[in-house]
Amino acid sequence: MISFNQLRKNLKKDIGNLPKQKFAILSDSSTQLMVQAIRGYGIEQNFDIEIYEPEFNQIDQEIFNRSSGLYTFQPAFTFIHFSTEHLLKKFYQTPVTTRIKFSDDIIAYIRSLVETLTGNSSTQIILSNFIEINDGVFGNFATKESGSSLYQLRKLNMLLMDLAHAYPHVFICDLLALQSNLGYANIFEAKTYITADMVFSIDFLPWFAKSIIDIIAAARGFVKKCVIVDLDNTMWGGIIGDDGMEGIQVGDLGLGKAFLEFQYWLKELKQRGILIAICSKNTESIAKEPFLDHPDMVLRMDDIAIFIANWENKVDNIRFIQSVLNIGFDSMVFLDDNPFEREMVRSAIPAIAIPDLPADPAEYLIYLRTLNLFETISFTQEDTERTLLYQLESQRTDFQRSFASEDNFLENLEMSADVESFNKFSSPRVAQLTQRSNQFNLRTVRYSEAEILSLISAGNVYTMSLSLEDKFGNHGLIGAIILKAVDESTVFIDTWIMSCRVLKRGMENFTLNCIVELAAKHGFMKILGEYIPTRKNGMVGNHYAGLGFTATSDDKWELKLSDYNPKKTFITKKEKQAVHAS
Repeated sequence: MISFNQLRKNLKKDIGNLPKQKFAILSDSSTQLMVQAIRGYGIEQNFDIEIYEPEFNQIDQEIFNRSSGLYTFQPAFTFIHFSTEHLLKKFYQTPVTTRIKFSDDIIAYIRSLVETLTGNSSTQIILSNFIEINDGVFGNFATKESGSSLYQLRKLNMLLMDLAHAYPHVFICDLLALQSNLGYANIFEAKTYITADMVFSIDFLPWFAKSIIDIIAAARGFVKKCVIVDLDNTMWGGIIGDDGMEGIQVGDLGLGKAFLEFQYWLKELKQRGILIAICSKNTESIAKEPFLDHPDMVLRMDDIAIFIANWENKVDNIRFIQSVLNIGFDSMVFLDDNPFEREMVRSAIPAIAIPDLPADPAEYLIYLRTLNLFETISFTQEDTERTLLYQLESQRTDFQRSFASEDNFLENLEMSADVESFNKFSSPRVAQLTQRSNQFNLRTVRYSEAEILSLISAGNVYTMSLSLEDKFGNHGLIGAIILKAVDESTVFIDTWIMSCRVLKRGMENFTLNCIVELAAKHGFMKILGEYIPTRKNGMVGNHYAGLGFTATSDDKWELKLSDYNPKKTFITKKEKQAVHAS
């Protein structure tokens, strides 16, 4: 972990055109060094974090006063931190007869903060949970005594998770997880707490800042989508080509247990929606044997999105994997036991995250768990099916090779699409698309699930979610459109995003046909579009020009409905609920 001094040095750097992120911090204890750590770690991750920092212990005044500096600042994220040390003071001041209700009263208070802040702003909220402190008053019996501080503290953390679950725009900075990795002694420093009311030690501040920035980055679409894994001495112990399938180490005995548990972790990642790719210097048929026939293997071939085993260099193979999956290199993690291979890939493709695995495989998993490489702010049904979606895409690619022309291929795909307005069932996936889609994203406006839900009832807003299926299977919800009325005759495309999995299927033409149909239905005569360039969405730089829009100024476009002829498409629109104004 980078040191606090290094984070402070980052504050002196020329941060140039780093994307700005407005962030407010409210705490019952000193925040000065927290702010420095968050800003420094933000710069480390290419964010310019602009922070609103009132005096500490002003949480009520900032949230319940509509004229406070918090609301004037209009942060995208507001972090609310209550320290366990201060909480214990309140607990000890609570009459013994009412202590069994202490956690319920605290969570009711926190809920009032969340609801007030939600009602007065569109900020996303980050709450810290409570580090565990056992005051030693009851010893082990504290786990049975509901009036003990430890019992109430643990109950409070459970209630806090339930609260965050109930509000899509509320997230938890999991200090308790950091405590489990680092220990309380490495988080808290008594001297600085007594002299400066600072509850975090200097050495812990970078870990804390990383946790905050991880949440912000995930909300802004910077997430890992794929883990690329080597095989020999990474997926299993030994060398499959030399030792044979019977000689590799994986299972419940000896060092094999380390690889077995590592595979269980990878399996969980796959079920959460992370793609697993194999990249190994091996003969393919030999490399696949354990996945097909070894009785102790947890991972099987249907868990793998793409399997590359050959004798080419890994840099070229990883570039091939990236081209097939069509995701950014910065969305990938590469795991390999060989330092030489890691350094070769790191030098050639610096955007990939490449952890330096410990020399002892028994420590792989312990180390990887501390890195929090796969932060997310959402989880949907589509995530659980992502590997299957990419495997089906491989079948489509093979199918395409049997046709001489692209039109013949598309016509024989037998594509059909559902087009619906946003609803409470689609809102989590729509929000996820806005947060994660970086390439096919015309304006890169991010929406939380709560904001998507608010659009459903907003006036003069029109929404469309698009799902696609074909003869090979269902792509799921792959596109979202948000239209906002400018005046009685003009509607603006606020958001147009699509999954890159459906590129070159004619979905762009189909979607524009749907947009024009919707605009005409509501009496609009002109559609406005805008392209806001980012370092990732260059692929749609000519999107509007290619669809027949007319440029009105730099990156702004218009389409007159009177001039529009429906675009050619091989996608059939399913007859379902008509798209309506939100």
